[in-house]
Amino acid sequence: MTVAVWPVRRESEGLALRLAEALDAVLHRPWMRAGRQAAHFQAAFREARAWVFIGAAGIAVRFLDGLTRSKLSDPAVVVLDDAARFAVALLGGHEGGGNRLAYEVARLTGAVPVVTTATEAVKPLTLGVGCRRNVSEAQIEAAVRHALGSRPLTEVREVATVDLKANEPGLLAFCARHDLPLRVLAAADLAARPFVTHPSAWVQRSVGLSGVCEPCALSASPRGQLIVPKSALNGVTVAVVEDRGPHVGEAQR
Repeated sequence: MTVAVWPVRRESEGLALRLAEALDAVLHRPWMRAGRQAAHFQAAFREARAWVFIGAAGIAVRFLDGLTRSKLSDPAVVVLDDAARFAVALLGGHEGGGNRLAYEVARLTGAVPVVTTATEAVKPLTLGVGCRRNVSEAQIEAAVRHALGSRPLTEVREVATVDLKANEPGLLAFCARHDLPLRVLAAADLAARPFVTHPSAWVQRSVGLSGVCEPCALSASPRGQLIVPKSALNGVTVAVVEDRGPHVGEAQR
């Protein structure tokens, strides 16, 4: 799909340029045109199938006022704040590919993907995956299915890994084949949350962490429960966390 990047502020041009290059997207520089920026965005809105809007969500909502027609035809919109902290799938999550784009933007920038569509909420499982360099898609698949046992892949909401493995071809191919979003977590963040049942000396030497798959799964699903500790198969480690759901009453106390 054709992707366009719209940074609201000139100060975000560097971030926008890097994203546009990585996504093979059209980069708009609205500050170079006279007139109201909102009017220019509204005129260009249907020229792309998806937008990465760099700026505040409130500004994006105001720019989108009156533009939406149908979830089947509207372009997707992902809002990324100027500091690249959160990538929010604001519009066209499923039909427009906004959820997938939010995860891709997050993978490229280190942001946290924010997806609020109901279908993802009923998928209870998160996979944490670690692997040796250049493992194949088939190795990833075999290890994942081994860890899941009788649980189907359709129950998996997302796959999480460390940033050092973000571009592993086998992992990317596996996620693409099964339409699973890949959450990438910074090694420094994982080091601060060492959720590891069995520390690995090899991983410590290679990655600088005591483990990868368990802290990745638990960090991606912080209120979940580790139901499958680290499972290793042919150069791939997988941990499975099941979301326990919101505890509204506890949060209110």
